[in-house]
Amino acid sequence: MAETLRLNPNVAELPPYNAGMNIAVARSKTGLTEIAALASNENPYGCSPKVAVALANLDPSRYADPACLILRDALSKKLGVAGSRIVIGNGSEEMIAAVCRAVLRPFSTVVAMTPGFGLHEIEPRANGAKIVKVPMTKDLRFDLEAMRIALKKKPSIFFISSPSNPVGPALKQSQLSHLIAAVPRETLLVFDEAYFEFCDENTPDGLKMLADSAISYVVLRTFSKAYGLAGLRVGYAVASDERLAQTMSSAKTPFNVNAAAQLAAVAALEDENWMRASVASVISERKRMAIAIASLELFVPESQTNFLFIDVGGDSAMAFDHFLSHGIIVKPWKEPEFASFIRVTVGLAAENDRFLKALRLLKDKLCEAKVAS
Repeated sequence: MAETLRLNPNVAELPPYNAGMNIAVARSKTGLTEIAALASNENPYGCSPKVAVALANLDPSRYADPACLILRDALSKKLGVAGSRIVIGNGSEEMIAAVCRAVLRPFSTVVAMTPGFGLHEIEPRANGAKIVKVPMTKDLRFDLEAMRIALKKKPSIFFISSPSNPVGPALKQSQLSHLIAAVPRETLLVFDEAYFEFCDENTPDGLKMLADSAISYVVLRTFSKAYGLAGLRVGYAVASDERLAQTMSSAKTPFNVNAAAQLAAVAALEDENWMRASVASVISERKRMAIAIASLELFVPESQTNFLFIDVGGDSAMAFDHFLSHGIIVKPWKEPEFASFIRVTVGLAAENDRFLKALRLLKDKLCEAKVAS
C-alpha cells in the first residue's frame, strides 16, 4: 500500500543534509572515549555562566511565549531595529525555511553560492524552486561579476553567507556595496551572517549596510556559534520591512522556540563580555592553525569564522575516516567539485594540536600512496 502513496517529489528527492557526526556515535564507532568534536562549529568554551542561572528558573510545564517578545525586545535594543521586523526561529535554519515558504512559488528561481551551506539549496528545492549555483573563484573568493550576472535574471531569492560557510572569507565593504547595487527590486537578498561575531573589525556589518539600502532583504544570525547555544536551537531573522517579517512569522509553526532557548538567549545577550572573550580565544587559535596548515603546503582559504576549509589533497571521505580513527570528528565536504576538502572547527588548543598532528599523518599517508602508485 505504501508504494501507491503519492509523495511530494520536491521533498522526496531532496539530498540529505551534511550534518556533523554526534560525539556519542563517534564513541560507539571507534571505541574511543576522548573525542574532539570539530565538525559542527560549536563554541568550544560552551556558553556564558549566566545561561545556567537563567535556566534554573525554567518552568517546563508552561508553554513558551509564541511571539518571543522578551527576546525580540532584547535584540531590538541591541541592534537598533524595530522588534516588529525581527523573527525568532528554532535555529536560523528554521528562518531559511520560513523565508522560502513566504516568498517562493513553484518554479521560482533561487540563486545560491557553491561551495555553500546545504540548506540554501535544500529549502528552496523543497518549495519547488529551481536552483542556480554561482561558483566562487578558483582561489575560493567571492566572484562579484558572476553574482551580478546571475542577479540580472531577477531570481526570487539570492542566498549568500558572509562570512562564507563553508569557505570562511567575508565580503569587504566595497564588495557588499556592489552586491547591494546589483540586487533587483524583484529579488530578496538573504544575507546569512551566522558567523558575524568572528569577523575582524574591518568586516562590514551587513545589517547596518542593508538598513541604508532600498532593496528587500533578510539578515540571518544565530546564537548557536559565538554564544554557545547550539543544543538549544535559537536564531533570528531581521527583515527589511514589517510585512515581510509578518509573512515569515506566518510561515513558521506556533511555539517554535522553546522556553529554555528563549531564556538562554536573553541571558547570553546580557553577557556580551563572555562572548567576546571566547571569540577572541577562538580567533587566536584559528590564526595559529591556519599558519600550521599552510606550512604543510595545503590550501586553506582566509577565514573570518570559527572554522577552516582545507584541501587535504585526497578524498574527503577517506580523510574523515582517518581523523575519526584518531578520535577527531571533522566534516568531509560532499559537493562534487570540492570532494578533497574538509571543514574543521577551531576547538580548544589541545584539540587543535591533536588535529594538526593527525593532519600531518594524513599528508604523509597520501604522499606515500602517490609514490607507490
